[in-house]
Amino acid sequence: MSLFVIGYYALLIGASCLAAYFAKRSAFLLLFSLTLASFIMGIVGGVPALRAVTIAAATLALAAGTSYAFREFLVQILPEGISKEIKTAPLTAAFGMFVIFTYAIAGIFAPVIAPHGEAEVISSAFAPADENMLLGADQLGRDMFSRIVYGARNSVGLALVATSLAFIMGALGGLFAATKGGWLDQILGRAADVIMSVPSLIFALLMLSILGTSLWVIVVVVAVIYSPRVFRLTRAVAGNVVVMDYIEAARLRGEGTWYLIRKEILPNSTAPLIAEFGLEFCFVFLLIAGLSFLGLGIQPPTADWGSMVRENATLISFGDITPLIPAAAIALLTVAVNFVVDWMLYRSSGLKE
Repeated sequence: MSLFVIGYYALLIGASCLAAYFAKRSAFLLLFSLTLASFIMGIVGGVPALRAVTIAAATLALAAGTSYAFREFLVQILPEGISKEIKTAPLTAAFGMFVIFTYAIAGIFAPVIAPHGEAEVISSAFAPADENMLLGADQLGRDMFSRIVYGARNSVGLALVATSLAFIMGALGGLFAATKGGWLDQILGRAADVIMSVPSLIFALLMLSILGTSLWVIVVVVAVIYSPRVFRLTRAVAGNVVVMDYIEAARLRGEGTWYLIRKEILPNSTAPLIAEFGLEFCFVFLLIAGLSFLGLGIQPPTADWGSMVRENATLISFGDITPLIPAAAIALLTVAVNFVVDWMLYRSSGLKE
């Protein structure tokens, strides 16, 4: 038995005993469960399995520590009202905010961070990583690291614009439908049902094949696809608000529709709509990445994570995980946004610990 195995089990058992002695029930259950799982994995997989568990545990610990530090940083720099809310955020939400902040910095300062241009050919095809290329080269000899950094600007930026447009269209339609009712509500509701009845990917492929694949066409098509989801949620939330007595009092005062939406309905519907914006962003982001993977999204030579997976998929056959890096970037951002949205939904639901 190696010193690594002895030290590994001694550390876990010692930490479990300390947690039990200080009556830290959650920590004890976690540590002792990890000890039992490691014991089984050690029998089945040997030392390599224990090393994998160690790396995974260290990664989780690093993520938890980073999340805690970032949450405390936000508490210190933000105004008092917001900092109190951030202080109560779980570590998962803090981790999501940290990832979103990192992606935002990468997208905004991409020309400064990336050592090369997104379309600059600097080496041979599929060249290995070296001191000039941290992740090697793609199928044309372009720096993969630089293209991933620029992809944060292109992929996330396009998804953010499309989500904003979908949200504006759907939210305004839902607010007017709930306030006016009647024939306007019926027309908008039936139009939303028709669009939602068609699978989003098929609808997008059809429209992009007809209209082309320019950036503005992608934005408009994706916004049209997802605006009905926002419309239905906004219509449901605003429908619960327009029946309130203070809305009727405002109508009797002679207030117009726009005043009711802006001053009375929207302020009382903000929390679920903000959470819905995060969910819609995930859907839009994944759809655009899927379209790029199929060749109908962001077009070359513009760096995009979806197309980067397709262009470098050949490397997987040789055991190179480079194509999985842009895929991991897509997955990480999606998980991070969902962490933040879950926390916001928890807050807006009125639930307490």
